[in-house]
Amino acid sequence: MNTYSKFTANVFLAKTEKEYQKGDTITVTTKYGKENESIVYNLIYSKDGYNYYSIIRADGFNVQERAKLKAERYGNWADSAQDKSNQKYEDSQEGKDFLVLAEPIKVGHHSEKRHRALIERNWARMDKSIELRDKAKEHEKKAEYWAKKANTINLSMPESIEYYEFMLEKATKEHKFLKDNPKMREHSYSLTYANKRKKEAQKNFDLAKRLWG
Repeated sequence: MNTYSKFTANVFLAKTEKEYQKGDTITVTTKYGKENESIVYNLIYSKDGYNYYSIIRADGFNVQERAKLKAERYGNWADSAQDKSNQKYEDSQEGKDFLVLAEPIKVGHHSEKRHRALIERNWARMDKSIELRDKAKEHEKKAEYWAKKANTINLSMPESIEYYEFMLEKATKEHKFLKDNPKMREHSYSLTYANKRKKEAQKNFDLAKRLWG
């Protein structure tokens, strides 16, 4: 049985006992038993009798698609929570015309119990409205986060080769410019940080080529 093995952030390889060629379609099973048809790209390494291949889903489902689904799901939850919050707020306005008169509770009067129950009911509804409103905001933040992730290119995608090649070229130019023009450095660590970004871009580009080249 072919299973998944984490290689680096966002990247899972197919761990197999058999040998495959680039372009082969294989079934890879998750730890929960779900089977995904996948296409083999490159043999990344072999260890302890197993081969580890870079793969993509045969149905085209990837990190971006998963992020889009999460963004949509959290967006729907946010809308639902906000609708419920609005409804609870409307419910909390029960007896508004009477309560706005600020009539004191008539202790011992037959209306006392009903008056207290109305106030308590409306306070509870208002508390629930606020709770649901906060939940809606929380879901909205998560929806925004996943919407941004849906537009992110990372090492799990074959197109990351071109992306990281561009990022490496950009980082290399930035580093050279700061090295050649000391007066343009914003602070004493500008060149160090630029060099770090260049090395990170080189690392990602090399990984992308190894995975998808």
